[in-house]
Amino acid sequence: MDVLGNILKKIEDTLHSAGCLALAGVAVLINADILLRLFANRPVQIQFELTELYLMPALATLSLSRVFREGGHLAVDFMPENFPGLFGALIVKIRLLLPAAFFAAVTYKSGQFALEAITHGEVEYGVIDWPLGWAYSVVPVGCGVLALRLIHDAFLSKGLDSLG
Repeated sequence: MDVLGNILKKIEDTLHSAGCLALAGVAVLINADILLRLFANRPVQIQFELTELYLMPALATLSLSRVFREGGHLAVDFMPENFPGLFGALIVKIRLLLPAAFFAAVTYKSGQFALEAITHGEVEYGVIDWPLGWAYSVVPVGCGVLALRLIHDAFLSKGLDSLG
């Protein structure tokens, strides 16, 4: 049994649920803002900042790994997916490890950025003072889990063991 895969799957499912809640929140806030502007001439004061700073980054990044696991991303393939033998296994690993390296770098740099914003107490001033570090923190979480998924699939998935 693949314990790491099961743990990763539960994390991905939880983050995906949070991303879906963020999408629902965006829809509710924007529609409420439209309706209140139309019928009461009163906007939802926090809609723009909450949507822009917190909900949009969450819905964009928290579902990355689950969508990859499910095969839901668009992809442009410029070479056949299945080459036979050792060469094919090497190509499969490279096709997973290169994006893993990219998303690990994004995780590292965005994590530094979020940590700096948290430690310096950076805020976006508005009707409410929005702490920016927590808004930025969803990017390294989502990208980090995707990097782990890609590494997991490169080394621990069935059918990819011929090099390991």
